[in-house]
Amino acid sequence: MVTRAELLAAGITPEQIKQRKRRGTLIPIHRGVYRVGHHAPSVEARYLAAVKACGDDAVLCGRAAAHIWGLLRGSIPAPELLARSHRQVAGVTVHRARASRPESTDRRGIPITTVPRTLVDLADCLPENQLARACHEAQVLYRTTPEQVEAVLAGRPTATGTGTLRRILCGDVPVTLSKLESRFLARLKEGGLPLPESNRPAGGRRVDCRWPEHRLTVELDGYRYHHSRHAWEQDRQREREARGRGDEFRRYTWADVGEDPRFMVGELSTLLSRSKRPD
Repeated sequence: MVTRAELLAAGITPEQIKQRKRRGTLIPIHRGVYRVGHHAPSVEARYLAAVKACGDDAVLCGRAAAHIWGLLRGSIPAPELLARSHRQVAGVTVHRARASRPESTDRRGIPITTVPRTLVDLADCLPENQLARACHEAQVLYRTTPEQVEAVLAGRPTATGTGTLRRILCGDVPVTLSKLESRFLARLKEGGLPLPESNRPAGGRRVDCRWPEHRLTVELDGYRYHHSRHAWEQDRQREREARGRGDEFRRYTWADVGEDPRFMVGELSTLLSRSKRPD
């Protein structure tokens, strides 16, 4: 992707630009923005073209930024940008930015809001459960902390959705984040077992499932979140912390939950039938 200004700065004359447009080696995308010699579909090219069309200070934001960061799944969002000056660009939503490139970085060559700033922007447009999932992805993928998000909120005290975002970061919003967790909760209901608190802090760290009154912690090991060395080390730390606060600790995989849950349900039934203990 290249702009007319970049072409001129590289020594290509206006006449040469016209010739290359006629030959199809420069393909207009937006006014003054071109693909260089290809029609290949590319989300990154589409988003970068929108950024270039909106000026030097423009950055990708909102759902589009969340898609690039991997915080949202599903269909590809339309380009959404923050820019100092308002531009009307077909197919692009442009928000006025109060500062030049606020809380921004580069991702895959695209100027984009940082992960904490992206979460703050999402709080304005996502329902609670989707926002909670995005926050969880940010913590897993980028180790984003509540303190980093609070630093962004300090400069945006009137941002919409701040209360919901803070409740999520504090663990006050129950949310099921994966198919494994959904299946696990379904198995508990089928077995007539009490449901746990899920994805809430315990000892300063979020745990998958906990029954505080029974002093029982369960972690669910889906491959997506537990295949890296960092995840493996974090899992061991969670187990040490659970035992350190006096909890029984169990770890279950997809096979335990989805394929043959009889042993898991029996074990949990025994553990949860014990007398309740104060937390």
